[in-house]
Amino acid sequence: MLDIRPYRTADLCAVYDICVRTADAGSDARGQYSTDDLMGDLFAGPYVHLEPELAFVLDDDGEAVGYVVGTADTAGFVKRYRDEWIPLLGDKYPVPPPPPRTPEQDMVALHHRPERMIVPELAGYPAHLHIDLLPPYQGRGYGRKLIAAFENAAAGAGAPGVHLGMVTANVRARGFYDRLGFTELPVPDPGPLTYLGKIL
Repeated sequence: MLDIRPYRTADLCAVYDICVRTADAGSDARGQYSTDDLMGDLFAGPYVHLEPELAFVLDDDGEAVGYVVGTADTAGFVKRYRDEWIPLLGDKYPVPPPPPRTPEQDMVALHHRPERMIVPELAGYPAHLHIDLLPPYQGRGYGRKLIAAFENAAAGAGAPGVHLGMVTANVRARGFYDRLGFTELPVPDPGPLTYLGKIL
């Protein structure tokens, strides 16, 4: 039976697996980096560690097959990421050299610069989220339900709005967010991302 429920610590390995299997603009990124943990350590682990109360999973007979994670307060999350998450991982990811760098070093640089998440144009949407579903569970309404669970929790925590940064190349995901009422937020020089927001 499929069901949306709060994240549990026993879900951690499954969440990391889902993260890497959907990390290449929605496709499988396993084997692209020296460790398959990298995507999870950047885009899932800090959220379930620092704000587990805002993490929800799609459960299929006891196994997580999709998730939504995030924060109600991006600025506060960034501070905790630097103060708690970076020390927790220790020397797992050494500080990369300055550019030019390899794609992996570029990803590791994100870990060492959490302040990149604070974008002035997004101040009215202080919550942000990441959502991933394994391919067999996509397009079946579960993503909508996961987002709704997160939005309710973030609003309950006082967030007036939520944003996300979506890889612009992921056209399918853009249609999904449009249908949920997210709109594009203009950000100068957004790089490979499109920022979307929604008032809660």
